[in-house]
Amino acid sequence: MDDQPRSLSASHSANPAKALRFRTVGFDLDGTLLETAPDIAAALNHALKIAGRPALSYDEVRPMIGGGAKRLLARALAGPEGGRVPDDVLDPLYTELLDHYRRNIAVETRPYNGLLTALDQLADAGIAVGVATNKLESLARELLAQLGLADRFACVIGGDTLGTDRAKPEPDMLFELERQCGGGPTAFVGDSIYDTRAAQAAGHPCVAVSFGYRQGPVEELGADRIIDHYDDLIGALATL
Repeated sequence: MDDQPRSLSASHSANPAKALRFRTVGFDLDGTLLETAPDIAAALNHALKIAGRPALSYDEVRPMIGGGAKRLLARALAGPEGGRVPDDVLDPLYTELLDHYRRNIAVETRPYNGLLTALDQLADAGIAVGVATNKLESLARELLAQLGLADRFACVIGGDTLGTDRAKPEPDMLFELERQCGGGPTAFVGDSIYDTRAAQAAGHPCVAVSFGYRQGPVEELGADRIIDHYDDLIGALATL
């Protein structure tokens, strides 16, 4: 009858996340939770214009994202030849980039397809979710708030939260995420080498998304599992 309690297996079938061994799942932000590259590229090109440099295309900017805005700007200013950009050049342009980005942080940024359903499944299973991003914490919180996603995450750890010397690929942010989410077995979801190296150093199984921001093939990141769509996340976590 309809009013009879469902069996445990039936409950897990309705929401497979309930069978996961993890109590916490952490996520990177840019290129993992959200497609942020259009708004980041606009802010970067604003700074490059002030510097008298040519604009970069969306496809050029995408693989450069992941290490934080200041590193992104330094790489763009250094160009193909590389080299160090003097602080007296970099710092004022970094301020311009951040100011532009704060004013235009969610113009084109959107969650990836299937993300909200996956987050709903994790929440229904009682699994805490948090964000560990090399983006400044204030910007990450503002972005999530503007998109109506802030309440979905138990914590947001930014690249400056613990100090920039402890940002990914160091494991410290993931340890802090695990602590703030209540501990227990933890997995991490990301899109770049910063994410997989941090997860490996923290001892957390890692799922890489193939649609994010990186320079080489996703298979070279060293993740434990790779997914092409968020519809596959719960199944991937179930095998870890």
